[in-house]
Amino acid sequence: MTAMKNKQGILGQLRAFLLASLALWCAIGLQSALAAEVIKLGATASLSGVYAGPGQDQLEGIKMWVQDINARGALLGRKVELVYYDDESDADTVRRLYQRLINDDKVDLLIGPYSSDLTLVASDVTEQHDFPMVAAGAAASEIWSRGYRNIFQVDAPAYEYMDLLIKSAKNNAGLTRIALIYPAADFSREVAEGVRAKAAEQGMEIVFDEEYPLDSTDFSDLVRRMRLSAPELVIGATYLNDSIALVREAKRQQLSPKAFAFTVGPALTEFGDALGDDADGIIGVVSWMRGGRVPMAYDFSFRFKEQFGRNAGAHAAYGYGAAQVMEAGVRLAGSLDKDAIRQQLHDMVFRSLLGNYRVDETGKQKAKTIFLMQWQNGYRLLVSPKEIRDAEIIYPFKPWSER
Repeated sequence: MTAMKNKQGILGQLRAFLLASLALWCAIGLQSALAAEVIKLGATASLSGVYAGPGQDQLEGIKMWVQDINARGALLGRKVELVYYDDESDADTVRRLYQRLINDDKVDLLIGPYSSDLTLVASDVTEQHDFPMVAAGAAASEIWSRGYRNIFQVDAPAYEYMDLLIKSAKNNAGLTRIALIYPAADFSREVAEGVRAKAAEQGMEIVFDEEYPLDSTDFSDLVRRMRLSAPELVIGATYLNDSIALVREAKRQQLSPKAFAFTVGPALTEFGDALGDDADGIIGVVSWMRGGRVPMAYDFSFRFKEQFGRNAGAHAAYGYGAAQVMEAGVRLAGSLDKDAIRQQLHDMVFRSLLGNYRVDETGKQKAKTIFLMQWQNGYRLLVSPKEIRDAEIIYPFKPWSER
């Protein structure tokens, strides 16, 4: 009888051991399966069309973040995979592709396309699906004026873009006569609204104010008429191709104001590549510069050049910074639950490569700083704010006849 009880006891212990081992192997198998299941990050990029230059840069910034997060280990214990398509700088294509990312690709996270116009359309889709999205290169306030709860901004509002420039031009150079030009795009129109308001506040006069089609390539008549208004400061709420074409036409017609300042174009290396020495003296209004005292800026800039063969500009920082903001939201949420991520993106205060992130109840940014850069001797240098500048801003612009 005693032998029988001992045998039964041993069998019971063996059975318990086998059950515990089976449970352990099941748990390990489940963890391995989860680790093998990647997190899909979806986005579109303007690799062709009017936004191709900054769109490519923004995508490369996102790609660098994906490489970095996977090299560091993982996000929630899982690798990240980037799913993206060329949106051709076209609104209808953006609408179709974000539907595809959500419905067909079943992505877990979303970053918006480049430009306010395209983000406006993409955010319609994400709101329809109640899917939180971080807007990378988008600044027009209209995006955040529709009562949507799923779109979060990392850039500064377009209305405020030129505030620092206008104060500098008035206080440091005594300029008072402004020519304002901009393409038919949501971002550019809002920048223009901000210029009108800030100029009035500073007692400056807008002597020329004109919108042109987004795909314009011939600026001969516009520059001719602008020249007749004798501006001291030319402000362009531009993109890349139009800013280059405007500078070339200004040189051809010998339009030499005391200062030229543009959005988007001067921040890109392609601007300097296209214009050469003619870029010198041009001021750019940008959301990011390597010397802007933001986290990991010099490291990012070095590694970006190593990988892509050119210096990083603001649009690459848009992509990387937007992905960092999304990463922070996911980590704080502790899951891929969209409600939890949305709440964290609303509530959190964060500092990314792009700078401070803090949004209001609509998801609109309220903590971002804008910088001024200027092409000097073939380099893009940070010239304002004064406390962190690489060099002093140079006024006046050297006339074309003296170059």
